[in-house]
Amino acid sequence: MTPFLLVLSSPSGGGKSTIAKALLARGDIGYSVSATTRAMRPGERDGVHYHFLTREEFQRREAAGEFVEWATYNGNLYGTLRAEVQKVFAQGRHVLLDIEIEGARQVRARFANSVHVFVLPPSAEALVGRLAGRQTEQASEIAARLGVAAEELAAVSEYDYVVVNDILEEAVDQVASILTAESRHVARQGDLVASLEAMRREILVRAAEFAAPLPGAERTSRT
Repeated sequence: MTPFLLVLSSPSGGGKSTIAKALLARGDIGYSVSATTRAMRPGERDGVHYHFLTREEFQRREAAGEFVEWATYNGNLYGTLRAEVQKVFAQGRHVLLDIEIEGARQVRARFANSVHVFVLPPSAEALVGRLAGRQTEQASEIAARLGVAAEELAAVSEYDYVVVNDILEEAVDQVASILTAESRHVARQGDLVASLEAMRREILVRAAEFAAPLPGAERTSRT
């Protein structure tokens, strides 16, 4: 099986990060820790939730070609380091990316076999409640995020799948089902051609055995 990128996008507060965390707990997929220039929030750890970089360091690494994708969101830079992706691929696992719309577009252009899922909140009111409930941002910041969210919804048609995050467990199951189905796609089975050819040869050998008369079978049938 050829590992691929599974991209999750959603408006801020849509729940993609929570879904990503639940998927990672199930195994068979690795997480690419994104880099960002935004400030670290309470409870976050560098290298675990994000690679927290200065803007200068981020731009230097972007210029050096170290990012698979990067984008500006709400005034901050976010990106996926190529080394993070290759590290997971080397383990034979799919890579989960929790990224924004512009970054997803770059991934789609560079990785034709990537799979893209947009996570929707069940309603506008639910989204507002989730953002306000964090109590980590000022009202002006929440207003800015809501404005961006309204714009992001216009990009849903660019995605392969849409999952509504109303009941979290059901949303996680739906994304997991997408992952399983895409993993079975014929184009992702790198060793399928060789396996099928070996099976075909074995079947033809067995067919020839059935077609050939058993020793003495013809003589017995004439007596």
